[in-house]
Parts: sequence; C-alpha cells; structure tokens
Amino acid sequence: MRSASKEPFVSGLGLSEIGRRLPTTSLDLALDSVRSAIADAGLEVGDVDGVATLGDAPQSVVVRALGIEPELHLGRIGSSALFSPFLSAVEAIRDGRARHVLVYRNVNMLGGSYDPAAGPNPDWDPATDPGQNWRADLEHLNTDLDLLLAAHAFSAANWFALHCRRHMHLYGTTREQLGWLAVSSRRYAELNPHAVYRDPLTLDDYLNARIVSEPFGLLDCDVPVDGSVAVVLSHHAHAEDCPHPPVRVAAAGGADGVGGWTQRRDFPNMAMVDAAAQMWDRTDLRPADVDVAQLYDGFTFLTLAWLEALGLCARGESGPFVDGGDRIALGGALPLNTYGGQLSAGRLHGHWALHEACTQLRGDAGARQVPGRPEVAVVSNGGGPMAGCVLLTR
Repeated sequence: MRSASKEPFVSGLGLSEIGRRLPTTSLDLALDSVRSAIADAGLEVGDVDGVATLGDAPQSVVVRALGIEPELHLGRIGSSALFSPFLSAVEAIRDGRARHVLVYRNVNMLGGSYDPAAGPNPDWDPATDPGQNWRADLEHLNTDLDLLLAAHAFSAANWFALHCRRHMHLYGTTREQLGWLAVSSRRYAELNPHAVYRDPLTLDDYLNARIVSEPFGLLDCDVPVDGSVAVVLSHHAHAEDCPHPPVRVAAAGGADGVGGWTQRRDFPNMAMVDAAAQMWDRTDLRPADVDVAQLYDGFTFLTLAWLEALGLCARGESGPFVDGGDRIALGGALPLNTYGGQLSAGRLHGHWALHEACTQLRGDAGARQVPGRPEVAVVSNGGGPMAGCVLLTR
C-alpha cells in the first residue's frame, strides 16, 4: 500500500462566476477557473505540464490562451465516468508523466460555441482534442436506449423516474423524503454566495412544484448553469511549498455499462453499486469514517441511491435517513451536499461537489463549514450505467 504522504494531492482550487445565461463566454469562464486554481496552488501557469478535461472549452484553445504547451493531454470518459480525467491525472502523476496537472470542467446551459463571437478555428481538430469525444465514449452505455425511446421516454428525468418509482414500491420511499433533499440543499445554498438559487425553500414549495416526470417535480431536477470549476493535482514533493494542506485521494472506484439503463438483474440498482464496492475494496477506511458527503444529485433520487450504494445507510433506508433533514444538516451525523448541490447551487456535472469536498477538508468553507473540520470526505458522480466515486482525506 502506498504511503499517503507520497500520494498526488489536490493543491489548487478554482471556481468561475456561476449563473444562468451569463453574457460571459464558456472560454472566459474556463480561463477564470483555471487561472484561479493555478494561483491557489502556489504555481505559475508555466508550471502546468498536464491538462485533463471534459469541458466545453477545447483544451487546445484553453492552453493557447494560457500560453502553455503541456506535454500531457487527458480527457476520455473511462470506467470512473465523469471523474475519469481527475483520476487519470492522479495516475499520470504517480507514474511520473507529469508533476502538476490542471483538471477543469465547464458547462454552458444553452450549449453552442465556446465563444459565440469566434469564427472557425483552423488549428482545432475535435477528433484529436481530448474531452471533445465524450459522446462517442458513452455510446456503449446506451445498450437499451432504443427500448426507452420506443416507450416515449426521451429524457434522463424519465429514465431515473423508473428507478425511483421502483424504489418507492419496494421500500416505501415517499415524495416528502425526496423533498427533504431539495430543502436541505437550499438551506446550504443560502450559505453559499456562489449558489444560483438562495431563496428559502419549504417542503410545501417542493410538493407544489409542477410535475416533470412522475414522481419527479421541478425541484427534483438539477439547475442548468453557466460556469467552470478547476482543480490542480500535484506531485507530493510540492506539498511543502503549497499554500494549503494537502487533500489526497485515498481510494476511487468506477463502473459503466453493465445492464444499461434498465436491464440490470438487481434493478433499480445502478452502476454506482459496483463503483462503490470497488472503492471500498481499495482502502481500509469504512463508511463510518466518512465525515462529509458530496453526492451526485442530478435528480434527488440519485442521492438516495448513492447513500445506499456507498453503505452510508442500509439498503432501502435512504428515505428515512434523510427524512426531516436533521441527519444531513451542518451539525448532523452526515452533512450532505454542503455547497447547495446541483439542485440549488448549479449543475457542474459533479465537479463542484469535488471542489466542495476539498474546501471542507481544508476548513475553508466559511459559514457552511462542517464543525470540527472533517478528515474524510466522499464524492460521487453519475447515475444509471455510469458512476464514479472518490474518497478524499486530509
């Protein structure tokens, strides 16, 4: 087993402005977050020798704007789903292929060009730019998508609603229990100046929101935003010069493809069950050691599913676990999605959760800081046939 002090660590964090329909280009948002992360790591831009991303702003464009020519480029979706670039960066540093790897993820809620004012870039080839082929990477996951489309299930909201309804049937999970996740997220978002939605939210507000795909209402769904998040991963030798305490990857797990969206033998379980099992198999830490959890909440039910998959509560008991919100509150047994989650802060495809976990382990979360400064955080990303999870320690 590797010594924790010899592990690559998160040295820098960066977050751009976050908002809905911002007038800022996706490229500018990406540059804002990556420059912040590099400075936060105590590095100069020229120290970066690797880049990993699934971002909308192409790597070639970002590195050109930064004025660097890193030797290492990473960005394919692998067995750890949307965390693959981050974990690929960890492995690259372990293997001696890089010393400081920049990982960024940026999104634009309306899609389209990374720069609406830009013309065609003759130097950019999307076929060879890591991070731009994610749709092809995901094709093998959609083995049963034709069945869903034939049933007029055209959206992930429809697909995950099937899982949620089955869970309700098996275990008595209620809409009110789903609602406590939305209410809890909003309470945290009120403490986060970067969150998009910060107005108070009640359980009645949740229950009265329009239905999107039964049993999901509007407030069960994550919030599309424009924004970018970045982290820098560094070789352990940088720890002495880094302005912040190291945040290290204790273990990670990933899984994809088995059973597609609906054909698993253990439905409504998803790939997260396999990802979590792999992660726990790679560490002596146990679920009881987790002090704070940042779990994927593209839809409320996914967070319930992750709680069970990670063993943070027993199978079928995630609804009662979050009921009332006390257990997952700031002073509760397991503070959950402390930045406001994708349900209120905004959807950055799970990477804001990674940023928040590191912020909590550093003790830098301000009004939403978990008391006593946590030592172990778990972060998860994905649902359906793709899932990744990471255990972080200080």
